[in-house]
Amino acid sequence: MSIKDYTVLLSPLLVFGAFALYGVVHSMLAGMRAKALARQWLGPMAERWYRLAYNLFAIITLIPVLGLPALLPDRGLYTIPLPWSLLSRSVQLLGVFVMGVGLLQTGLFTFLGLKQLIEPSPSETQSSFSIKGLYRFVRHPLYTAGLVFIWLTPVMSVNILAMNIALTLYLVIGSKFEERRLVGEFGEAYTRYQAHVPMLVPCLRGYKPEETK
Repeated sequence: MSIKDYTVLLSPLLVFGAFALYGVVHSMLAGMRAKALARQWLGPMAERWYRLAYNLFAIITLIPVLGLPALLPDRGLYTIPLPWSLLSRSVQLLGVFVMGVGLLQTGLFTFLGLKQLIEPSPSETQSSFSIKGLYRFVRHPLYTAGLVFIWLTPVMSVNILAMNIALTLYLVIGSKFEERRLVGEFGEAYTRYQAHVPMLVPCLRGYKPEETK
């Protein structure tokens, strides 16, 4: 085998490893332990700034990782021909739209970390669990839409495949950790929600909490 052949074989491993490392660091920083340490070191200021700093760090560190599949040697696997590629692109756009709707329903400014900056006492704010919109059909609509987007790309290569596998594992494992946190925060209300709404594959009939009371 030539050096080029070896680099083509090594590239997907590097891509997968980079995304896996990103996912591990990202999940650790999103965990309760990291937030508790931030509160110990920074005091009340951590409540206001942690989410925004976390998002900025996630974006900045993701940029070079996303560039790896394009920069490293690669080999094509398949290209969806017309008109089917138009269909895949259309579903990808639908996924982007669903992510936007999901962000709005989650609370865009809270998700970005901007609302925490203007709340007078973020640590004293009482959170409540409510089910609305897309969350009546699937517990993690943002992750579901993200998976649809990455897997329906009409051009697939070895590096993109490695990236998609790593991102899929990250989203599935990350959702498990997130659900553990949500159960700890909302208790029985969330476990009842888990029993009636699937995690990633949407159900056709929306969940109505009053039906289970």
